[in-house]
Amino acid sequence: RTPRPSRTRYPRCMHAALTHITRTRTLVRAIVSTRNTSSYTSSRTPVTTPIAKKTSRTMTHAAASTFIDEFNATYSDKHKTYEDNFWATKMNLTGCDVDALTKSFNDLEAFLGDAATLAEARAMLDAKDVSEEQRAVLEQIVKTLSCYIVESDEATKLRESMIAKENALQASRNTQKLGYTDENGKYIEATPTVLRTKIRSSDQEAVRKSCWETLRSNGPFLCDNGFPAIIAERNRFARALGFEDFYDMKVTNAEGFGKKKCFEMLDGLEEATRPLMHAAREKLQREKGDDATKAWNTAFALSGELTALLDPYYPFENAPEVWGRSFGAMKIGYKGTTMRLDLCDRAGKYPNGFCHWPTPPYKKSDGSWVPSEANFTSLATPDEVGSGNTALTTLMHEGGHAAHFANIVQGSPLFSQERAPFSVALAETQSMFLDALCEDAEWQAKYARNRKGDVIPWELIERNIREKHDYKVLALRGMLAVPYFEKALYEMPEDQLTTENICKVADEIEEKIQGGFSGRPLMSVPHILADESSCYYHGYVFAEMAVHQTREYFFRTEGYIVDNPKVGPTLIDQYWNPGSGKPGFLKIVENLTGSPLSHDAWVKELGEETEHLVASEKRAYEKAVKAGAPQGEVDLDMRMIFVHGDEVIADSAENAQGFLKACASFKSWIHAKWPKTVAA
Repeated sequence: RTPRPSRTRYPRCMHAALTHITRTRTLVRAIVSTRNTSSYTSSRTPVTTPIAKKTSRTMTHAAASTFIDEFNATYSDKHKTYEDNFWATKMNLTGCDVDALTKSFNDLEAFLGDAATLAEARAMLDAKDVSEEQRAVLEQIVKTLSCYIVESDEATKLRESMIAKENALQASRNTQKLGYTDENGKYIEATPTVLRTKIRSSDQEAVRKSCWETLRSNGPFLCDNGFPAIIAERNRFARALGFEDFYDMKVTNAEGFGKKKCFEMLDGLEEATRPLMHAAREKLQREKGDDATKAWNTAFALSGELTALLDPYYPFENAPEVWGRSFGAMKIGYKGTTMRLDLCDRAGKYPNGFCHWPTPPYKKSDGSWVPSEANFTSLATPDEVGSGNTALTTLMHEGGHAAHFANIVQGSPLFSQERAPFSVALAETQSMFLDALCEDAEWQAKYARNRKGDVIPWELIERNIREKHDYKVLALRGMLAVPYFEKALYEMPEDQLTTENICKVADEIEEKIQGGFSGRPLMSVPHILADESSCYYHGYVFAEMAVHQTREYFFRTEGYIVDNPKVGPTLIDQYWNPGSGKPGFLKIVENLTGSPLSHDAWVKELGEETEHLVASEKRAYEKAVKAGAPQGEVDLDMRMIFVHGDEVIADSAENAQGFLKACASFKSWIHAKWPKTVAA
C-alpha cells in the first residue's frame, strides 16, 4: 500500500509546550563547559577551572558499582522532587509553590553540575577492570554532567536569575484572564485551548476573529510581564558559556550539532516546500475567496463544517480505551509504569499537553528493574466541537512519549530523563509516529466510532482527504515558523528587545514562512516561554522527517502499521531501548530505515496525487472494516490513575479493577461533568 502522509500538525509535546513538550513536552536545561564539543562525545574537554581532588576509591568493579548505585539513587530522588513540584505548578494544584519549584530545580542542577562527581566518573573510566555495562553508564554520566558544569560565578547567577524571572512570568500567566466576544456580543472567559478550538470550528466569523485577537494580545502581555528580560538574560547566560546565543546552546546540547547545521537542514525543507505553500494559498483563495486567507478564517475554511461532521466519531470519553486497544494491538507495553493522567482543560492549567517522568526507569546493577512513573496531561473540553479529535490525538502522542521512555532499558535513569543530552528529535519521533495513525483511514475504520458504535463512513474520510491533502503543507510551514522566529528573537540586539520590535519580528516571520498572519500567532505558542521548551521546535520538524521516513519503511517491509503486532517490538528494540545513549538520533533512524535522515519522504508524500491517495486509503479502509476493532481485555502492563487537578477519578490498581474498568469510571465522570456527552 502507498504510504499515506501522516498529518502535519502542531505538536503537543511533549513537553510542556507541548509540549509542548509543548515535549511539549521535555526539559532541556543544558549548560555546557566547552563551546565546540558535541554533547554526544563522552570524552569532552575537561573544565578549565580547578576540579575536585582525585578520588581515593580503589578502581575496581565493586567500587564502580557502588558509585553508580549511589549516583543513580541520589539523582532519582532529586529528579522526582523537582518533577513533583513541576507537575503541581503546571497543573495549578492546591498548595503549589513556585519557590519550591525554583529550589528543587536549582538543587537538581547543582547535583548535575558537581565537578567532583564528574572527575570521579572520568577517573573510573580510566580503570581497566570496569565492565562494559559499567563503562556505558559511566560514559553517560560524563556526557550528562558535562552539559551542566558552570565554570563561572557569573553564569551561575545568570542561570538562577533567568529561572526566577521565568517562574515569575508563569505566575503572571496563571492569573491571566482570556476570553472572546460571542455572537450575541457577550464576553466569555476561555482558555487558550478553547480559543484555538473556536477559531477552527465556530461558524461565526466575528467569534473566530475575537478569539484570534485575544491570542494576538498574548504578545504584548508577555512583553509587559518580563519576556524581553528573559530573552536577554538567556543570551547573556549562553554567551558566558562561550555560545553564539541561547538558541545555539540549546540545539547543541539537545541534538549534538550547532545552530548553523540545524538551520542548514531546515533551510533545505523550507526551500523544498515553499512552492507547495504558495500553490496551496493560491488554491485556497481561488476556491474559497479572499477572506479564506485571513488568519482567523483559514482553519475554518479548511475544516469548519468537516470538523462538526467528524466530531461524533471522536467522543473523548472513549479515548483512553481507544488508545489502550490501539497500542495493545501493536504489542506496545509500559513495563510496570504508574501513569497519572490529567486529561481535561480547566482554568489555570498549563495550556499544552505534555508527558514528564518523576521516576525515569532504569535497570539497577543487581539486575532489578525500576519502572517509570509518568505524569501525562492533555486539554480536552469534551462538549466543544472538535475537541474530542484533538484530545485523542494528544492522548496518542503523549502516550507514545510514555511508551518510549518506559521501555528505555539501561543502567541509569540518565538514559531515560528528558533533559540534555536527550535528543528532542528522537523523543518526538516516537510520539508523532504514533499520533499520525489517527488520520490513517485504516485506523479510523477500526477506532473512529460514534457513541452508538457506528464506524465513521468512508464518505467523510474521502472528503477529508480531498479537502485537506493539498493544504497539509500549510501546517508544515506553521511548524517551521517557530524555530525561525526564535532564531530571529535570540539574534536581536539586547537594546532592541522591546514589545514593538518583538511583535514586529513575529509578524514578519509569519508573513515570510507562512505567507500571511498565522491562525496560531507565534507569540501564543507556549513553547517559547519556558527554558525547557524554548529553542526546541526544530526537534519537532526533524522528528516529522523521521516519522515519514519510518512510516515509509514499515509500509515497504510490512505493508501496514495499524494493529501490526510487529510494530511495537520493532520500535522497542530499534528506537526505544537505547534512550539517550549510543548510537544517537540520526544513526538510530538510519539503522532502521536504511537511509540517512532527510526530508525526501515528507515532501514526496505532500506532493502525492490526491486521486492516488484516495484509492489506496479506500482499499485500506474496506479491509479494516471487515477485520473490525480488537476486542477483549487490554493489558498495557501499567497502573493508570485518572485525575482532574487534585481530584482522583479512577485508579486501575484499586481493587484490581484493571484498565477497562478504570476507563469506564472515567467515562462516567465525563458524562456527569459534561452532560452533553451522554449518548442520546
